[in-house]
Amino acid sequence: MLYDEQNRPYIPWQLIHDFMKDAFIAYGVPADDAEVCTDVLMESDRRGIESHGCNRFKPIYIDRIEAGILNPVTELEIVKETPTTVVMDAHDGMGMAASHKAMEMVIEKAKKYGMAGAAIRNSSHYGIAGYWVTMATKAGLLGLTGTNARPSIAPTFGVDNMLGTNPLTFGFPTDEDFPFVLDCATSIVQRGKIEYWARKGQATPPGTVIARDGSVLTDSEDILKKLVSGDAALAPLGGEGESMAGYKGYGYATVVEILSAALQGGSFMKALMGFDEEGHKRPYHLGHFFFAVDPEAFCGLETFKKTTGDILRTLRASSKAPGQERIYTAGEKEWLVWQDRKDKGVPMGEALQKEFMTVRDKKNLPYKFPWE
Repeated sequence: MLYDEQNRPYIPWQLIHDFMKDAFIAYGVPADDAEVCTDVLMESDRRGIESHGCNRFKPIYIDRIEAGILNPVTELEIVKETPTTVVMDAHDGMGMAASHKAMEMVIEKAKKYGMAGAAIRNSSHYGIAGYWVTMATKAGLLGLTGTNARPSIAPTFGVDNMLGTNPLTFGFPTDEDFPFVLDCATSIVQRGKIEYWARKGQATPPGTVIARDGSVLTDSEDILKKLVSGDAALAPLGGEGESMAGYKGYGYATVVEILSAALQGGSFMKALMGFDEEGHKRPYHLGHFFFAVDPEAFCGLETFKKTTGDILRTLRASSKAPGQERIYTAGEKEWLVWQDRKDKGVPMGEALQKEFMTVRDKKNLPYKFPWE
């Protein structure tokens, strides 16, 4: 068995795909939706974004289904539709299944009318945001998406966790082997990254989390607890205060919160905590938005792709800082990870292995994993 630099075994892609899909089905997710949910999680690992891949399969999706706060069957309702827009209610179903349908509709509308948008209310975690804009780039379109989330980020000069990590994500087709995809949280680090560090027993870098009492927090497990209790908040991009322009991250997080909630008249900020007034778990009621633009309505797809590619190549060819070997553009590192991993498999640490076996044993699924 191959191992990565962290001594984690690589597990075949097909095996992990089949297991997660069968597990979703065993928990009541319809087969077509289970395929979508599985592919979204696997795409995150293909890109090396492990905070949103297999690591979130059990704690974010399976555990929430078991807790009764995530509906495995997504009863998607179209609330309002025009030739270029659609508003949907996911009724606390699988956010990935709802988003896939929304993005399919947006792509179809944008192909016909040049631009289109969608908003979803009462949804749940929709996986890696870059997945949805990549659906657009594969169709020759520009994509934009964002989602609100559990309150994590404190506003500039504040200590309360008010805003989610709220990614503002863009995808552009290029004439290269990979699209330009900028997919990042509006905090310095996202909650999923801290969850990943906690699994590994790794500390969170100082300065990325704001403590209510002003102390420095680095214990990842403790930070996750304090984010829930309200005793800690994530710093926005730029950090605390204004000296490093933290107000910019705060501002963009607010933009995503507004577009995620106001376009569909849904819940926002503290209403997304996942707990009621008595502290009982409840659905998160997240909101998402999606936009697509057809470059054929402007200069044409091929012109757009070439110009975009020329911009990216010019950036990568510019002068490098002393000691640096390479300049990257957004989406390039993720593509390189896939080139390295596609024949090796998914790297899975001990904690993740145990979670997969727990799900398997609970549902009596007929799988034996290579690490056993």
